[in-house]
Formats: sequence, structure tokens, C-alpha cells
Amino acid sequence: MKIALRVLIALAFTLAAVFPAAADQFKKLDKPPLSERWFGIYVDNERVGFYRQVISEAPDGYRIEGDGSVRMKVMGFSKESSMRETYLVGKGLALRSFEVEQAVNGSASRISGKVASNIMRITSVANGKKTEKLLKYKGEVYPGPVLNLYPLMRDPSPGKSFTTLTFDPEEVKVKEVKISVLGQEKTPDSQPALKLRNNLYPFVNNDVWVDDQGNTLLESVRDGLVITRAEEPKQLGSFVGGLALAKKDLIYDFSLVRAEPPVKDSKKLTGLSVEISGWNDNLPLRQDGGQTVEKSGEGRIVIKTGRAVPETAAQGKPATPQESYLKPAEKIESDAPEIAAKAKELATGKKEPLEIARTLASWTSDWLHDTVEDGGGALASFKSRNGNCQTHARLYTALARAAGIPTRFVSGLIYLDGKGFLYHSWAESLLNGRWVAIDPTYDQVPADPTHLKLLEGHLPEDMAPIITIIGRIHIKVLEAKY
Repeated sequence: MKIALRVLIALAFTLAAVFPAAADQFKKLDKPPLSERWFGIYVDNERVGFYRQVISEAPDGYRIEGDGSVRMKVMGFSKESSMRETYLVGKGLALRSFEVEQAVNGSASRISGKVASNIMRITSVANGKKTEKLLKYKGEVYPGPVLNLYPLMRDPSPGKSFTTLTFDPEEVKVKEVKISVLGQEKTPDSQPALKLRNNLYPFVNNDVWVDDQGNTLLESVRDGLVITRAEEPKQLGSFVGGLALAKKDLIYDFSLVRAEPPVKDSKKLTGLSVEISGWNDNLPLRQDGGQTVEKSGEGRIVIKTGRAVPETAAQGKPATPQESYLKPAEKIESDAPEIAAKAKELATGKKEPLEIARTLASWTSDWLHDTVEDGGGALASFKSRNGNCQTHARLYTALARAAGIPTRFVSGLIYLDGKGFLYHSWAESLLNGRWVAIDPTYDQVPADPTHLKLLEGHLPEDMAPIITIIGRIHIKVLEAKY
């Protein structure tokens, strides 16, 4: 049972690159597909994780980078696993060096190693303990992510089989694996493909469908019990974004953005200026709400908040309220009798919109019990009293709109002392002609200067763009004001 469960988890990290390509004939490839690809991981048709892989050229070979997380419950056993891996391979895909960070059920470890003359020198760090290990073997060894490419870069003729060695970073072992070319066979959704099979996992078949460029389209274990499927980023966007905003352990390390240098005593901060690199230039630059954003180069933006915002920008033209920010919306049921009544009750006796907003934010913070699970819409969470930051933002937004205050749902990053920036959701209310950031999770009006707005909107499609930056952006602190 234990072996079978480990097999299912390991499946998530044995991928090559993706994207379907029609093919009538499969020919030997000269090199792997160079690109970034995303995969969804499913158990019994339920999405339980994701994996992202990037293959790029490197001196005398290729660099293969992967990040992913998966949570599975199989036959009464549960397991959470996150991995970040980098492999350097030669032109023929043989392993040269590697670095793998992984966390399995909360236990973190890191291994790195180099390969030379049939010897692998490995350094492992786990539970604060460092160990060294030598693995000796005959022939070449290959990392798991290239196994689906291996036959296509040699001879993809139907009936061909190959026996080679692969490195297992979880068990820190070199293992023998047999890869067979079964022949051309369409995937279940009718994409032309070459079907492979390997015995990487004991007792179960690992069936693989690849296209003529070496892109993995589908992997199946136990006749479809566990499926790893190539997907467009937008298909995974809301799933990954939801995990990140919930700050779940499943994606915590993947989504955490460390700041250099770290922000000291963020509670006393009055202004912040940061440069974000690794930015997707196709995303809009979200202004207002106490921040300014400008491009500083390709894939780079500078965000200024609080007192770091230039005075001329802070005094800009008053914002014009949009009617949509006063209307009910999906999961923001400002017209529900219970929410309308509560908003009226809380606003009674208060004349200034800022005073009303403070009262609504404080009430929301006290009313909802903070959880990692999304509590759903405003009305559902009003009744259940449970939810994460998205839930808090929805309920506050509904109350504020019911009270006549134009309010919108936003998401981005906030700083956690001693850790770094984490993805988070809050709201912005239009008060006296200015959009003011309000965080009903932490009862902050206005929200502190570490709130860096990246997205606007509460729907899944509004959250989806997060997948283009999560796990790849870096933050450099340019100025911190106290």
C-alpha cells in the first residue's frame, strides 16, 4: 500500500513538455521541445495538483526546471507533496547535475548532486542534518522528466524497447527502467499520438501518449485512476490561484516570493517601493488604491505604495465611480435581505463613508473565522461565519455596496514578517473620490503599504492571470519608509 501511494505521488513529477501537434509519422528527434508547459493532475477525475516544466538550452545540453504540488487520498491514505527541481542534461539527455527541493507531508528536504565517470556525488539536507553519498553505476543515468523523450531521440519505431537507468530523487536511488514503444494511438480525446509504456512504478503500468515533437500529452496509471494531462495555463489558472490565495501548504513554498532585502517590521511601514522582475508584460498595470505602477524594463515593474507614492500622483484626478461597483454580482450578493439589513444596521448613525467602511471592515474581520478554505459567496459566508481572505473580501464588498459605497475586489501580494510576500485578496472602496485599499481579513483601513495590487475582479477568469507570474517573480526592495 505504501509503495502504491508513493507511486501515485511520484507520477506527478515524471513529465516532459506539452502541447498537441498532429502527426502522421513519428521520426527521431534531434533535440527536446524548448518551451514552458503546464499539467493538471487528477485522481478519479478530481483535480488534485499541478506541475509546470520549462526546458531550455544550456551549455552542451539542456536545463529542465519543474515545480509542482499534489494532494492525494487513496484507499484511506493521504499524502501531500511539493517539488521544485532543476536538472542539467547533456545533448543526449544524460544527467550531469541536479538540485531538488521537496516537501512530503510537511517534511522538507533538499538534495543536489553532480555526475562524472559513472559516479553520482550527492549532498542531502533534511531536518537540519547534512549527509554525503556516492552512487556508482554502469552506463548513463537519466532524470525522470526526460524518460518520455528518450525513445523519440533514439528510435520511435513501434515495437522498440529500451532499458536504461533513471535517478529517483525521493528515494535517492538509481533504478533500471524499461520503456516500450507500443505504436501510434490517439489519446482519449482523439489527439494523434505515439503511445509509450514504462515500468517506472512497481505493479502498475505507466502509459504515456506523446506527440511528434516529444511533448507529453497524457500519462495514465492504473487504467486512468491517476491522470496527468497537458493543459493550457488558463485552465489551471483559477485552481492554482485559489490555492495560492488560500495560502495552503500545498502551494505555500511554490507561491512565496522572498524579498531582497527583507522588509523589517512591516507593521511600522508607512511607504514601500519595490521592483518586481519576472513580470508578464501582457498583464495590465493596476493603479489606484494607494499605489502607482510603472514599467522599469522588459519583464520588470516598480510598485510604490503609501508615502513612497509621489505627491503629484497621490493628488491625481478624483476617480469616477462605476455603476457596476454598486451592483450585486455572482458571490457578492449585496441585494440579499440579510446583507442589506446588516449593512444598514452597521451604518446607522455614521455620516462619513470612511467611518462606515471602517465599521464594515472591522465587523467582517470579527464575524468570519479565518480558514484556509474558501467560504464561498458573501451570503454563504455570512451564514457559516467561515472563510479565507477571498471570503472576507467578498463579504465586505457586498456590505459596502449595500451601504452605497462603490467597492471592488482585488488581489495581489502582502508581506509576512520573516517569510516574504504571499498572495492575498482584499478590497478597494471609493471614498471621497479616491480608491482606498481596505483589508477586512486583518481589519486594516487603509491597508498597510505591503499590499501590492496585481489583479482586479473576483471571478475565476479574473484570477486566472496569476498563473503567468506565480512561482517566477522576484522582488527587490528599493525603498522602505517608516
